[in-house]
Amino acid sequence: MSTDVDPHLPTQSPAEAAIAEQPNRRASSSFALKMEVTIPARVSAISPLVEAVMTAVRQHAKAKELQIETALREALANAVKHGCSGDPTKYVLCSVIFEDDHSVLIVVRDPGPGFNPKRVPDPTVGEHLYENHGRGIYLINHLMDEVRFKRRGAEIHMRARF
Repeated sequence: MSTDVDPHLPTQSPAEAAIAEQPNRRASSSFALKMEVTIPARVSAISPLVEAVMTAVRQHAKAKELQIETALREALANAVKHGCSGDPTKYVLCSVIFEDDHSVLIVVRDPGPGFNPKRVPDPTVGEHLYENHGRGIYLINHLMDEVRFKRRGAEIHMRARF
């Protein structure tokens, strides 16, 4: 797992920016833990990052362990495959913040052009039911308590409450 910073990615943590945007955010609120990691766009880089995040999840959000792991793997796989087109010279940024309000915010950002999540077909109907791909966004939306897309779909914000 690399901690190199891609100069094309902003210096502010996307998770910190998302938290700052919350209208009901108290100034005195604090974080229990914050992680930020940049990985090369390689499938082999996904598991080490997920394992590092899951170590913290097991300490802070054990009840949501399976949901968080599955959603994180899907988001990272989408970022590597679609956002970076599998180009290992590109990077994926993952920010994780465990908040004192018993939630975890995970943001995965890639340098790609993004996509329109509303145009992703429902994998549980019609001909999509038999396809061997296209279930990641569906799973993420059903496993996490809150999911938002930013940067035209090149950034996903996933929140789990525990």
